[in-house]
Amino acid sequence: MQALFYIDMRKGDPSEMLNLFCKCFKPSRKVLPFFLKLVQGVLGSKHEIDAIIENFSSNWKVSRMSCVDRNVMRIAVYELLFLSEIPSKVSINEAVDIGKKFGTEDSGAFINGILDSIRIAIEENKIPIKTATEDRSE
Repeated sequence: MQALFYIDMRKGDPSEMLNLFCKCFKPSRKVLPFFLKLVQGVLGSKHEIDAIIENFSSNWKVSRMSCVDRNVMRIAVYELLFLSEIPSKVSINEAVDIGKKFGTEDSGAFINGILDSIRIAIEENKIPIKTATEDRSE
């Protein structure tokens, strides 16, 4: 979340920002592959993810959401869509916990409401689940 927050706030080239972030805050070798998978996956699917988040948030554009809330939800939606090995409840609970820790007083409920609606839509096949290797430009 911190890497995506940093990239979001800096508005520069995402690859350069990610490299700079990794130089300053070196992820451990153990978590680096998953860290890169999440960050690069979210960045590669950001437009699709943001459209889904906006579709399930009542009168909220992603650009108007707090930077913490939108990036926590981006990660969770990426996991819901592309990482089927992670149970949806785990993705949502982690997003809510991170939102509560780093966001506002209302972040937990806000994040939970949107992500749970997205989870239900996925379970009802209203949003297709993809694999991490699928072309996200479709």
